[in-house]
Amino acid sequence: MTQTIFPGTTTLAELETLWRGQGPVQLDPSARAAVEASSHTVALAAQGDAPVYGINTGFGKLASVRIAPEDTETLQRNLILSHCCGVGEPLEPAATRLMMALKLLSLGRGASGVRWDICALIEAMLTRGVLPLIPVQGSVGASGDLAPLAHMTAVMIGTGEATFEGQQMEGGAALAKAGLTPVVLGPKEGLALINGTQFSTALALVGLFDGWRAARASVVTSALSTDAIMGSTAPLNSAIHSLRGHQGQIEVAAAMTQLLDGSIIRESHREGDTRVQDPYCIRCQPQVTGAAIDLLRFAGQTLKIEANAVTDNPLVLAETGEILSGGNFHAEPVAFAADQIALALSEIGAIAQRRVALMVDPTLSFDLPPFLTPEPGLNSGLMIAEVTTAALMSENKHLANPCSTDSTPTSANQEDHVSMAAHGARRLNRMTANLNVILGVEAICAAQGIEQRAPLTTSDALQSAMVCLRAVVPSLQQDRFLAPDIKAAAACISHDSLAASTDLALAL
Repeated sequence: MTQTIFPGTTTLAELETLWRGQGPVQLDPSARAAVEASSHTVALAAQGDAPVYGINTGFGKLASVRIAPEDTETLQRNLILSHCCGVGEPLEPAATRLMMALKLLSLGRGASGVRWDICALIEAMLTRGVLPLIPVQGSVGASGDLAPLAHMTAVMIGTGEATFEGQQMEGGAALAKAGLTPVVLGPKEGLALINGTQFSTALALVGLFDGWRAARASVVTSALSTDAIMGSTAPLNSAIHSLRGHQGQIEVAAAMTQLLDGSIIRESHREGDTRVQDPYCIRCQPQVTGAAIDLLRFAGQTLKIEANAVTDNPLVLAETGEILSGGNFHAEPVAFAADQIALALSEIGAIAQRRVALMVDPTLSFDLPPFLTPEPGLNSGLMIAEVTTAALMSENKHLANPCSTDSTPTSANQEDHVSMAAHGARRLNRMTANLNVILGVEAICAAQGIEQRAPLTTSDALQSAMVCLRAVVPSLQQDRFLAPDIKAAAACISHDSLAASTDLALAL
């Protein structure tokens, strides 16, 4: 089914569907009038005598060089070829599709000056599966994601590299095999295609969507861990969280209360438990995970705005005939959002890792066996699984250091402050992969701990989570090769199956 996207009003849910889906994508046809009006404005400027940046001038530090009308096509083509300087591994296909769809959304606002043919070719490439090969390194996040978007545009003009039907080939060959014709870029069109934040924004959105799944799962794993160590539910009392007032904290406490409702394990130690308070990793789960959820939502709103924004330069105001130079290509909002997502991912993992450490330590786990193995000594159980989570937690802490505070001048000091949004967003993929493992190991430990409490049982909701996990990770009775179990548990997190098994209602 074709997904129609609406410039200026596309939601986060629709953006996630764009990323996870593989179907055709098209702009709402009502966008065409504004696109063609701005293109007409550019065409008039290209034939005029007044210098207009990027239309009849050079680029960047070379903006003072005038370009003759007959050289316009060469100017735009040279711009693309010279900017194809990306290096590193290729961007994964789903993120490439999202980046292309974001470029469609931006062009569809009708302020970029491109012909409708440009939009139509991007739509056709998405529909027929022609995906440019985009090296992931080379952008500093201003003046837009120049190198990555140049690699996208190179395929549109019949060069560069692309994949089609699972095979890598020259861009022109990919278009031909798909029955498509390369475009010849007109005035400003090359500049409109490579100026913009769509590469950084796409990667930040991927980090957000994957991170949100991990955040949802962490609510479930934390509830499982609470029952495994026979923790108190008193800190989940709604009055506590209402008095503070943070929405994420309130929602996490309510969700955990619902998940633990009906637990026989919990009811068994309401009386006679000599412990006064649980450690912070149990007691402060709503405060920490809730704060992370608030941060993810805040970043999500920034990225939603950016996904719908016009971020190239100059901008075309067809209503007045003005063509205005500005700086919407500067990806500072995206860099900030990526840093915020990184902080949230790091902290979700940090507190989860402490819960893992709590469960494997017999002095803290309220009588669970050492390292959660029925025969400690002969077996090491989950000893090194906990070490792995510590390693990944530490790695994520380092990765969470801000990228947005870094800058370096480029392009002969014309572009003298940049956002570093691209690699700030790109690191999120590594961080979510690490977090999924931490939470997967927590689920394994918590399930093992809950089983040790038999004949006492957990709640129905958490039992559903146990069934989900046990379908891919059997109970640990004796030491075995654990790497496949950790991988399978991490997949339960990344696929949202663990959270979904409990009917957890927690939406971005």
